[in-house]
Formats: sequence, C-alpha cells, structure tokens
Amino acid sequence: MSETHPDSVLREILTRTRVIALVGISTNPVRPSAYVARYLALKGFRVIPVNPGHAGKTLHGETVRASLTEVAEAGIEADMVDIFRRSEAVPPIVEEALAVLPALRTIWMQIGVSHPEAAAMARAQGVDVVMNRCPKIEYQRLFGELRMGGFATGVISSKL
Repeated sequence: MSETHPDSVLREILTRTRVIALVGISTNPVRPSAYVARYLALKGFRVIPVNPGHAGKTLHGETVRASLTEVAEAGIEADMVDIFRRSEAVPPIVEEALAVLPALRTIWMQIGVSHPEAAAMARAQGVDVVMNRCPKIEYQRLFGELRMGGFATGVISSKL
C-alpha cells in the first residue's frame, strides 16, 4: 500500500526528527537497512540499531538493542521508529513503540512495508505514519542531494 504524503509533511518530519530507532537493522553493510542507517547517521541523526539477533554489537557508534523496550530502558528518547521488517511483523513493533517511547512522533515503514491497521493505531495516538517510503531517499530528494543519474533507474545504491 502506498500513501501520498505532501513534501511539506515529509520535510517537516525529517527536519524535526533527532533520534531514530531502526528496527530490523543488518550488520551486513550492503543490506539496505545498514546503508540507510549509515547515511542517516552521517546526516546528523542519532540512529539506534534494534535487532535481537545482533544485540550487544556496535553499529555506527551505537549499541545494538534487542527491542524498543531496551531502547527506552537505556534512557534513549527515540522520536522516530524506522521499520525494516515484513509488513506482518509491524503491529507488535508499533504497539511496543507506542507503549514504551514517550517521545515518539513518527512511525516510518520502509519501501515495501505497510500495515494500515497498525498505522491507524499509531495515528489514533497522535503519531505520524509514513508507509512504503525510505527516509534516506526522501531526505536526498527533499534536501537537494539526489543526483539525476540514478534516481529513476529503479536501482537502490549503497553509495553515498
């Protein structure tokens, strides 16, 4: 499911966001979750990696957390959760985020990820939701970093 978001809304979300809990991060540097995290960290976002299979490791200067609850218990005030998981895995992630992250303002589901019911649950709590989009691509597009050669190719590159 794809949604239409005015550029002004996406720009506002990306401008106000400071700390992103990235759920489903991979330690493999060529996986999309890894290079999206790296790019966002280079742009000044604090990216908190979340993946129970890699908990305790360090990525981009941050300790990988097993869950959003661990993020909250560490006193980290994530204001966005970026989800790199299959659509069917989204509801419990959103439920946990709403329950444990008091600073939460945005749930962002990556390209190919959407869950209208989970989105409605978050919106009912006043949380913005973006589905089927990538914050790296939107940041590049909205803040003038997207080069003409490469965007419309259908190829997602790990190059910065």
